[in-house]
Amino acid sequence: MALLVIGISFHTADVSLREKFAFPESEIVPALKELTNSVRGLTESVILSTCNRTEIYCSIERAAHENVVRWFLRNRKCALKEFQSINYTYWDLEAAQHMMRVTSGLDSQVLGETQIAGQIKNAYDSSRRADVLGPEFSLLESHALRTAKEVRSHTDIGRNSVSIAAAAVTTAHQIFSDLSTTRVLLVGAGNTIELVARHLRAAGVGQITIANRSLENARVLVAKVADDAIGLSEIADVLHAYDIVISSTGSPDQVIAKITVQQSRRRRRYRPQFMVDIAVPRDIDPEVATLSGVYLYTIDDLTSVIEENIEGRKESAKHAEEIITEAVKRYERELGVRNGQELIEFFRQSANDLRDSELKRAIDRLNSGSDPGELLSRFAHDLTNKLIHSPTLTIRNAASDDRKDILDYIRKSLELD
Repeated sequence: MALLVIGISFHTADVSLREKFAFPESEIVPALKELTNSVRGLTESVILSTCNRTEIYCSIERAAHENVVRWFLRNRKCALKEFQSINYTYWDLEAAQHMMRVTSGLDSQVLGETQIAGQIKNAYDSSRRADVLGPEFSLLESHALRTAKEVRSHTDIGRNSVSIAAAAVTTAHQIFSDLSTTRVLLVGAGNTIELVARHLRAAGVGQITIANRSLENARVLVAKVADDAIGLSEIADVLHAYDIVISSTGSPDQVIAKITVQQSRRRRRYRPQFMVDIAVPRDIDPEVATLSGVYLYTIDDLTSVIEENIEGRKESAKHAEEIITEAVKRYERELGVRNGQELIEFFRQSANDLRDSELKRAIDRLNSGSDPGELLSRFAHDLTNKLIHSPTLTIRNAASDDRKDILDYIRKSLELD
């Protein structure tokens, strides 16, 4: 079986395209089951869907590659022409290297960010729940996570990195010089929103409200870093009261519509409002950006803020790439050892089957009255001939093809000198 990665990322597609191919968390387990049942020759699969990328990892027969693409496009309801211009494909060791780079934060929009390792773990957990994870990806998972830990431990690539959350707060400073006088509405209650809230607190923001579908989850976050919690259905009634709105939910549909913002603008008396949509798919209608006095930023718009802090980590990135190169070599060696062990087990089972077959024949002859001495001699002769039949044939074919390399290897490995 071959290892395959098919995907798109912020390198190849902007947020308006990435959101079309994104998988909401609730859909990943059913999608994994459907993928495995739909594509013949596919034995294991992992779907990684984040704000930066959507990638499908498969253990698959090479001929089934196009069937995975067709399934992906059908499931996401996207056109082949659109996908062809933005996708990338990696096979085998390149695929393994790609996963290690992704897990280590080397392929992230925020170079060296650590959140991706947790997202990789979640992707593997989804595959376990879908019962589509086997030995191929279990081996790759352990190597990828171990390599990410080594990169964090032996380089400074994650030190002083600017996260999306920090970039959002930095940009807010450009709109409101004094954040202590602003009121902030955070939509969602996940890790990203918690990180945003902590950065806002550090920047001196006094009032933070969490809006979430689950009020229970919102209140948990309020106890840590915020002041109040509301349901998503209440946003339209209170939106005018907030100077800053930052949204990051896992919703497949828009959470804040243009008409909602338009109505809030009048009640707000058209004072400036800063909005950041970190979600993929996007939570805030992109048309909101056309409204006067509203400053709407997407995750891609924050890239320039992030890139200012990247230069100092490029040297660490070089060291991290060296670590990954060595990690891929270790993975390749272990993969070879495991494949060799499978071959040994198969070879041993084949020999045992021959032995059992010949032993049964010998016992049958013994029971029919054959001479035990002659029987043992014949048993040894027949068993030996069958055991050496395939190796003998291999030697003959190598000799007839003048494959001295194979003959020398057989001679050395079987100590026939």
